[in-house]
Amino acid sequence: MKSCFFLIFKNLLTGRSLFLSGIFFWFFFAATAQNDSIPLKISDDSLTKITVDTLNNDSITVSGNEDFKSKVEYKADDSLYFDVENEVVYLYGNAEVKYEDMILKANYMEVNLGNKNMYSTFTKDSAGEKAGIPDFAQQDDKFTADEIRYNFNTKKGKIKGVYTQQGEGFIHGEIVKKIDDYEYISHGLYTTCDLPHPHYGIMAAKLKVINNKKIITGPAYMIIEDVPMPLALPFGFFPNRKGQSSGLIIPDYGESGDLGFFLRNGGYYFGISDNLDLALTGDIYSKGSWGGQLYTNYANRYHYNGNFNFTYSKIVTGESDLPVFSYTKQFFVHWLHNQDPKARPSRFSANVNAGSLDNYTTQISTPDNYLTNTFTSTVNYQKSWDDNRYSFSTSLYHDQNSLSRDITIRFPQADFSVSRFFPFQKKNPVGEQKWYEKIGTSYAVSLQNKLVTKDSLLFTKGTLEKFQYGMQHFIPVNTSIKFLKFFTLAPNFTYNERWYMQTIEKHFDEDSNRVVIDTITGFKAGRDFSTSASMLTKIYGLVQFKDAKIMAIRHVMSPSLTFSYRPDFSTPYWNYYKNVQVDTNGGVSKYSIFEQGIFGGPAAGKQESIGFYLDNNLEMKIRKTTDTSETTKKIKIFESLSISTSYNLAADSFQLSNIPINARTNLFDKVNLQGNCNFDPYIIDFSGRRRNIYELKEHHRLARLTSASLSVGYSLIHASKKTTTKGSDADQHYIATHPNEYVDLDVPFSLTVNYSLTYSHPGNEPSTTNQIVNFNGDLSLTPKWKIIFSSGYDFHLHDITYTSFSFYRDMHCWEMRLNWVPFGSFPYYNFQINVKAAVLQDLKYIKKNDVYDR
Repeated sequence: MKSCFFLIFKNLLTGRSLFLSGIFFWFFFAATAQNDSIPLKISDDSLTKITVDTLNNDSITVSGNEDFKSKVEYKADDSLYFDVENEVVYLYGNAEVKYEDMILKANYMEVNLGNKNMYSTFTKDSAGEKAGIPDFAQQDDKFTADEIRYNFNTKKGKIKGVYTQQGEGFIHGEIVKKIDDYEYISHGLYTTCDLPHPHYGIMAAKLKVINNKKIITGPAYMIIEDVPMPLALPFGFFPNRKGQSSGLIIPDYGESGDLGFFLRNGGYYFGISDNLDLALTGDIYSKGSWGGQLYTNYANRYHYNGNFNFTYSKIVTGESDLPVFSYTKQFFVHWLHNQDPKARPSRFSANVNAGSLDNYTTQISTPDNYLTNTFTSTVNYQKSWDDNRYSFSTSLYHDQNSLSRDITIRFPQADFSVSRFFPFQKKNPVGEQKWYEKIGTSYAVSLQNKLVTKDSLLFTKGTLEKFQYGMQHFIPVNTSIKFLKFFTLAPNFTYNERWYMQTIEKHFDEDSNRVVIDTITGFKAGRDFSTSASMLTKIYGLVQFKDAKIMAIRHVMSPSLTFSYRPDFSTPYWNYYKNVQVDTNGGVSKYSIFEQGIFGGPAAGKQESIGFYLDNNLEMKIRKTTDTSETTKKIKIFESLSISTSYNLAADSFQLSNIPINARTNLFDKVNLQGNCNFDPYIIDFSGRRRNIYELKEHHRLARLTSASLSVGYSLIHASKKTTTKGSDADQHYIATHPNEYVDLDVPFSLTVNYSLTYSHPGNEPSTTNQIVNFNGDLSLTPKWKIIFSSGYDFHLHDITYTSFSFYRDMHCWEMRLNWVPFGSFPYYNFQINVKAAVLQDLKYIKKNDVYDR
């Protein structure tokens, strides 16, 4: 109060304007009377000093001084001291200054409106700790510091004790000079650790930061936990650009026992755009082996995304003049393309995996998938229209097996279909439908061109002649009719027609004493049809219990009886089958002229079959009583227990088919049980041949067990699905589809055990029984330690199945991994410790033992 009156008295003595003094008196008494904060706008330089205290901690905003290029806004929660004579504003307590796109916050600030300079620093609380550390933000440039000096017009500044984030990295510096978009730092530390006291960093006497471009250092060395490491660099270069950027990929270095010293996975990365990138890398070994890789990712949001990888390598082991010398060439192509189904009515997708058959077992850069022996590729295009009534698809399919050396190619393969429609249905039906209005039909046509051959014959002469091609038309007609209230009758008629440009003809060659197959060129159609009718119903049984824990047991039976008919298409009337002599004794065999066709041909033999199928569902409802409430719970005893068989009235022998029984259920929502067995109603003789004599008549039993299987799966807990909201849409999709490549530390542990038992006794041969138990899971020893394991035991071979362990350690800004296959045909380990941030992805240590290091 005294200081305020003194200032006013001084104004009067110095001849200042009485008008301004009157304004001040009005402002002072209004503020003290209402105890509210009042915005203060000053545009007249005749005031010398003003002090404003805001007892209610509301902010005071002052804006002015027309000499600035832009408006300066400043406020403080505690108090504001305005020295008009020196044109300096002092701000205390959560002070904030805004100028254009710059915002500065601190507990103490000085704003010199005369020379356009600003100074800010922290204060200390009652415990002596720093409070209100200056926080500077300008567009993407943000940092905190102990002291900040800044000029509004030149945008130059000097900073002490800086802590700032630059892209994925953080910079700590003693003194920083800021000039436009450049920052010069003395005694700086670059790190990707976000702690105020980082675990590691690269220390340099001088650093230059070019915003949104790069960070350059002079001579630098690495420190870990404040301990200098014997790792020095003549200079440092760190990218600081947001989005895609191109640059060198530093290779891994090391030594392989068979291949020698190596530089691996080195090359160049092209950040072509935000939607496309390309990486070219190579491997080189001192003993002559080398390899190259091409990786590219592409994405168009809401339309499509994918990636393409190509690897090629030449592997040399041993000396050229020694018997153990080996020279192999390996290549592999992987292409994955996904299209957003909402992008357009048509959809194109691809999943191509093709290359050398032993690629995964000998590839020098990717040994992790060495157990893979089958490669499958699919390229597919689909289109539908008229509310999905019509659909068309065409595809290329490829399959190759490294064990059998078989390759299957289907191209082109095209399918067209018309969804089910009702030709007799009225356009505007009124009342109950007639039975004929429920008759529905559909149409499907398929065109295929298929080749099955060995990999060594794929590119040989005459391969194109081995292609099988043809077209098949399929028309089903069916309906359902309710009768006798509880029964449903479902008649069905099916028509098939196959078109071929080639058929076969067989004749017996007496000179070679064998059957010779000739190819007959020309169009030929093979037609067949069949009809059936099924009667279905459901039978419910319910048993209830009073005043018992088990409230009720419900049994649902779903029986069905089916009659099917198909004529014998091997009769001369149809001209689909012919006879051929098979030996010199005049033996004759019947064959189909379509037996080499891709869709086969009409079946031989008349069929008048009666089929029976029965499915059972058994559930129990129990009562759960507590002190305060009573609840009920359903328990499934059998989800499904089914039995089926059929009897062919037209067959002259073996009219009764085999009898399969299948069962499945789930116990406690954790144990999955599934079993099946197959029974043969006919006997076998001492030679193992099946005889047309029932087991019931010969051995007084219904049937003979020929095979059975049982599988039990138990899950201790259900691990959560690994998803994330971070990264791009392509990153999130990859994580969701490759969960095993990522660690979920939120799940404390999980364990899945699968047991399988198979039994086989088809004839007089000794029965065989195989038992295998497999288990896999993960365990979080601590919030930072994770163990993932997989193993099993084969009781038939008395040996442990494929076993692997993975250890993961989260080290805040670092991470450690160990993948280990301790034994088996390919023992293997891979140890890696690396920085998490992608900007320093080459800062890592790798130690591995693969197929060439044994």
